[in-house]
Amino acid sequence: MTSNGISEIWYTRCPVPTPVGLAAQLGFLEEGFGREGVRLKSIIDSPDRTIRQSHFNHTLDWSFRHGGNVPPIRARSEGRKTRLVGITWTDEFQAIIALPGTGIKSTADLKGRRFGIARRPEGIVDFMRATALKGLQSALSLEGLALGDVEIIDIALADSVLATQEGPSLFGLKRRQAYGEEIAALLRGEVDAIYVKGTAGINVANLIGAVQVVEFGFHPDPKIRINSGSPRVLTVDELLADERPDLVQRLLEAIYKASAWAEAHPDETRRFVAREAGATEEQVLAANGPDIHRHLGLGLEPELVEAVGHYKNFLRDFGFLAADFDIDDWVDRRHIDAFPARAVA
Repeated sequence: MTSNGISEIWYTRCPVPTPVGLAAQLGFLEEGFGREGVRLKSIIDSPDRTIRQSHFNHTLDWSFRHGGNVPPIRARSEGRKTRLVGITWTDEFQAIIALPGTGIKSTADLKGRRFGIARRPEGIVDFMRATALKGLQSALSLEGLALGDVEIIDIALADSVLATQEGPSLFGLKRRQAYGEEIAALLRGEVDAIYVKGTAGINVANLIGAVQVVEFGFHPDPKIRINSGSPRVLTVDELLADERPDLVQRLLEAIYKASAWAEAHPDETRRFVAREAGATEEQVLAANGPDIHRHLGLGLEPELVEAVGHYKNFLRDFGFLAADFDIDDWVDRRHIDAFPARAVA
């Protein structure tokens, strides 16, 4: 039991490449917090839906989260008292795909065609829709086109994100395969093209023998690559940041230790990332490139903060936020600045 009575902390991470995920798998998180008499409890693995919901809206006190940036940005816009304490930038496959025979072979061919984007029920912020919309905007901009140059078709989904993590339709797996409904709409001929990303995107594109219209996840212009997963943010709730900064230090220590381990173990890192993402090592290599072990650091450099601010503004402009806010007011540099030599994202 710690001095202020805190004996457990909630944490969560997305099933994507993050140093928090690596630190958890390597046991560094449990080890570091254990020395402080604190037990870690996983939000995303909780059987209680109300607990799992905090993965998306950051409602739990004494908690931290590392993953896609749409839910924590939305939570902050709703007034949730959280702090942005670190940023990781791990590039990943992002592409527009179509079926053979559609005549769509380049971004210019998308003009006037039907582009499918899933729409989930109201409640939790529709981060996958935001991701696809930004991906489409980025792709079109490479040819001087805009969103108005395509016909956006809503693909209505009946289940919320939380519902896709429970029930018999999972066949014993932790979560449903991404892009299932979008691929079905593509195969039915209801849409002409869709956006996919990451290992899941590589997998479904390969499954249907899709045409890669354009890939831009590794484009030299960072504003083209910026999306929900590029970069990813590490956030903590205000209580943890203010009342127990020593525990935030334990968190950062575990992350830096995992980042250094990754640098020295490229093959093993790919294996751990594959396990985290529910993918094969081959898919991780294809989706994240051969140097993923070099991109699992953490920082708050100006270009990283600017990237998060750029995406926040996109979410604001397209109606995904409850209200606007200043990114600099969200950033809490106290914790990361306590480390004179730190890993860089």
